[in-house]
Amino acid sequence: MKPAEVLKEMGELRETYKKQSFSFTKDQRTRYDELLKLRRERVSMFIKTGRVSKGGLRKKEEKQTDSKS
Repeated sequence: MKPAEVLKEMGELRETYKKQSFSFTKDQRTRYDELLKLRRERVSMFIKTGRVSKGGLRKKEEKQTDSKS
């Protein structure tokens, strides 16, 4: 199953969940768990191969002090 299809179906199931007073049927719960497992495996693969952005990890630049006499 393509990653875009997984996300789309998960979104549809979440909408259904909201419309059904925040409850899944047994079959819907099983399908959502399967899709969630697929998504987590894909994200884990990205993390292992280093293809995840780590924007918050910047090197702190040392403050330079200029001493002018």
